[in-house]
Amino acid sequence: MGQGPLARPRPGRRARLGRPGARRGELSPPPRRPHGRPRILHASVPTSEGTAVALMGYVREQVARGWGVSVVCPSDGWLGFEARAAGAHVQWFDATREPGRSALSETRRFARIVDDLDPDLVHLHSSKAGLVGRLAVRGRRPTLFQPHGWSFLAGSGLTSKAALRWERFASRWTGQLVCVGEGEADVGRRHGVTAPFAVVPNGVDLEKFTVRGPVDRVLTRVELGIDEAPTAVCVGRLSPQKGQHLLLRAWPKVTARVPGAQLVLVGDGPDEAELRARARSLEGVRFVGVRTDVPRWLAAANVVVLPSAYEGAALAPMEAMASGRSVVATRVEGIQESLPFECGELVAPGDVDALARAVALRLSRPALADLEGRRGHVHVQKHRDAATAARTVSQLSLSLLAAQRR
Repeated sequence: MGQGPLARPRPGRRARLGRPGARRGELSPPPRRPHGRPRILHASVPTSEGTAVALMGYVREQVARGWGVSVVCPSDGWLGFEARAAGAHVQWFDATREPGRSALSETRRFARIVDDLDPDLVHLHSSKAGLVGRLAVRGRRPTLFQPHGWSFLAGSGLTSKAALRWERFASRWTGQLVCVGEGEADVGRRHGVTAPFAVVPNGVDLEKFTVRGPVDRVLTRVELGIDEAPTAVCVGRLSPQKGQHLLLRAWPKVTARVPGAQLVLVGDGPDEAELRARARSLEGVRFVGVRTDVPRWLAAANVVVLPSAYEGAALAPMEAMASGRSVVATRVEGIQESLPFECGELVAPGDVDALARAVALRLSRPALADLEGRRGHVHVQKHRDAATAARTVSQLSLSLLAAQRR
């Protein structure tokens, strides 16, 4: 790739990236310190899906306040480019999503970035940024950590135990811990995480997701090249957490009840090859990869399916409800508190038969699914506005800064 303004720099090379004064790995020079206003550094290793969506809501709100906002992230997704378009300074930080031998070198590189940008507050998103960032900063600057789903729930055995020991230890370097749901906060407290907790439920950009009726659904399917057939859509990273393997196990039971039904999987991830191989023997399954037009794929659905094994506070069900779509999901913390019973159905995690029945019911009765979708839209409008969440996070940041000064 050429070294244009948005090109990914080669590791180890100092690149100007098309603008005078840019440091290595930056899209633009760091912002000047706004007079009397804070400089915030957001760091995330996930660069798409729910974590990135929530982060961008905070970035836009803080840029609008006139704060100096920097985003430090890998260059493998849309997050950095969208953050720059929103007015934030962006610096690439290549890192693996999972902890490993590279963590020490990543910590040293992150520490240099923090020293260069000199933020007043560091806001770390997701477990890997929380690991590297807190090791690098070690409480020397006000630090806000937002797990977006606990790392110790992701693994098992020694991996899970090590992640839990780290979260307990890292509490000493966490000035404010932000959970995106009461369930996530309760899990942290029960497992001995002692950092100060605050709960800020994720919200939805209500201007981005709008209700679309049956006619709009037909037109959207024509645009996307989808057959006019009962359609289930699953949006999320193709990974064990999101449970697509469970949905594929349930899918033959769905098509037995609703012949001709189709399933669209939106996203990519480490399980993609395995899931594609499993889907070859199934009818009506389509993979469309990572998309920037997720609202259109939700609009094309009769029902949105979220068979997650665990969540912090999933955005996908709220986006589906904002789009006026019925939701079938697993009854896990992070989903159940955001999905009222009248807006879809929750099934037990791992229950293939219940998942198949719930999906098939809504595919065979589109009027029921549309009614649940309209109820979901009303619920999101009343309780899940992203602008409210972003304002709350900014207020928490100001409170943490004020406490540091005192």
